[in-house]
Amino acid sequence: MALFLLKCLDCDLQVISLQLDCGIHPGLEGMDALPYIDLIDPAEIDLLLISHFHLDHCGALPWFLQKTSFKGRTFMTHATKAIYRWLLSDYVKVSNISADDMLYTETDLEESMDKIETINFHEVKEVAGIKFWCYHAGHVLGAAMFMIEIAGVKLLYTGDFSRQEDRHLMAAEIPSVKPDILITESTYGTHIHEKREEREARFCNTVHDIVNREGRCLIPVFALGRAQELLLILDEYWQNHPELHDIPIYYASSLAKKCMAVYQTYVNAMNDKIRKAININNPFVFKHISNLKSMDHFDDIGPSVVMASPGMMQSGLSRELFESWCTDKRNGVIIAGYCVEGTLAKHIMSEPEEITTMSGQKLQLKMSVDYISFSAHTDYQQTSEFIRALKPPHVILVHGEQNEMARLKAALIREYEDNDEVHIEVHNPRNTEAVTLNFRGEKLAKVMGSLADKKCIQGQRVSGILVKRNFSYHILTPSDLSNYTDLAMSTVKQTQAVPFTGPFPLLHNQLCYLAGNVEEVEAAEKTTLRIFNSITLVHDGNMVLLEWVSNPLNDMYADAVTTVVLEVQSNPKAQKGKYIFLVKNRRNKIFSNRQHLHEKGSTCWFYYTYIKIWLKKAEVPLSQPSIAISAREQKRPFWSYCSKSGKDGFALYSGWMTVGSRTQNWGVGILLNAQSVAI
Repeated sequence: MALFLLKCLDCDLQVISLQLDCGIHPGLEGMDALPYIDLIDPAEIDLLLISHFHLDHCGALPWFLQKTSFKGRTFMTHATKAIYRWLLSDYVKVSNISADDMLYTETDLEESMDKIETINFHEVKEVAGIKFWCYHAGHVLGAAMFMIEIAGVKLLYTGDFSRQEDRHLMAAEIPSVKPDILITESTYGTHIHEKREEREARFCNTVHDIVNREGRCLIPVFALGRAQELLLILDEYWQNHPELHDIPIYYASSLAKKCMAVYQTYVNAMNDKIRKAININNPFVFKHISNLKSMDHFDDIGPSVVMASPGMMQSGLSRELFESWCTDKRNGVIIAGYCVEGTLAKHIMSEPEEITTMSGQKLQLKMSVDYISFSAHTDYQQTSEFIRALKPPHVILVHGEQNEMARLKAALIREYEDNDEVHIEVHNPRNTEAVTLNFRGEKLAKVMGSLADKKCIQGQRVSGILVKRNFSYHILTPSDLSNYTDLAMSTVKQTQAVPFTGPFPLLHNQLCYLAGNVEEVEAAEKTTLRIFNSITLVHDGNMVLLEWVSNPLNDMYADAVTTVVLEVQSNPKAQKGKYIFLVKNRRNKIFSNRQHLHEKGSTCWFYYTYIKIWLKKAEVPLSQPSIAISAREQKRPFWSYCSKSGKDGFALYSGWMTVGSRTQNWGVGILLNAQSVAI
């Protein structure tokens, strides 16, 4: 059974979870047949990819989609989805357990179809930052190898694959993209398959021998997959041997007609030989093979050949026929596919003297048992050549028995241990064992939009908004956000209501001292002022409303206006301009001693990073970001009357100011007294 969970954690702590296949154990039933599903959280999985339609790769999918918290997306090829529906329907019908113990029902299967999306071979899709596409895997119709790219790291999952072309399927493709990680099956370990021609000849001769001795030949197969390959072989052999025309061949599956319709539909997914033959006549319209839906339609007299599902004879027609024929030594069974431990097919390959029926009865096993593997799994030679073509730094072996995996790992290590140019690390984890691999890649940000139109100079800084989507980075100007992303620039409009019952003309006057130019909005229904070209003040009865578009500068302006409003409200008679408002945004020279402001040497450095308002005169130490200035009430140059003591006076100033031979940049400084100071 297959279920592989991949987790990717990038340096931004973004976790991506991906599941590969969701099968059941063909030798077990009910909940016992499930993979180690209790060790994962289905709700965390973003994407589920199904490689092909065999039960050990998709048999648990209806249960997973309908009865767990999984909310991600599921993909398989078109042919796989078409066959999945009928194959699992047959599995539900032939399961030999009670309805309460069934993993899912026909209704669950039907509803799961709506949650499955399809993908074409070589079509690139992206889900939750996972980019993936698929290649032909051979093995069975619609079988796919998935290339997966996460944060620049590429992983190839082969599923079950075969590099040998047969009568109807093409060989597995070798991707042009080199993966960083290869997850590959190890079903046959270091075994080498016999040549196809020799295998087909041995198969046909064995069938011929069984029917020649007046026996029945049982070939247990899955309804789809190797069955179609064997049907093509037998139909051709019967056509070339007229003496066999009176001996019937049956394809015993309740899905036979539906399955063949699927195969005839997806001829374009097969090899060149079939695609050329279809132009003349459909090779899947057999001349010597009949469909057999159930035992009720079977007239069991004389020799015959029956291909019946399921392939491991756990239940169904193949199990019924086996129990009916196993005591007659004239009969024979040919195991033509891979069998897992715990199944009847695997058990009889050891040639026991007796078997146990589904009802518990003991029967003598006298029929002949032959194993001729037509399993479209890769052997050691194919696996080795596939790895040599891709040269992935990491190979993870899955889908195999422990001993076979260990032998394959040892063989691969020996193959590359003396090769200084190719370094391949081989992993063969046990069930539930995690393999942790670390990859350090560079993060590249692509400049797009109007920023990309500008000619770049080496070393020049590029300024913009860094947009991260999954594992991709782009730099854009704010105006381009809506063109290249689903994002948009927003503005925050702030409104503040301040209670005010004081004289509005006085407030207007004080605001003029603060901002210099206060614009009256004549078209407004209520008295409205525009301050600093950014703050709108509306006099509305017993309050004033301030409105502005929020940004750091406008927020400071709004704070200053609010302070003036509160001061006029709290003590209108005392408002003679006795406050100071300073904004400093860079390093400036200011005077450390007001008795000697005119002296060139009496200067110090000072830093202003925010604004602060003091009412009346304040003595402030230089360690604080502020300064208080005292001046006499007479119209003199700014530095002249600032250099003498006298009544408290304030002045408004911003821009450049010259003291002696020094030119000072004060940023913005506001000192107010309307009665005495003229700037």
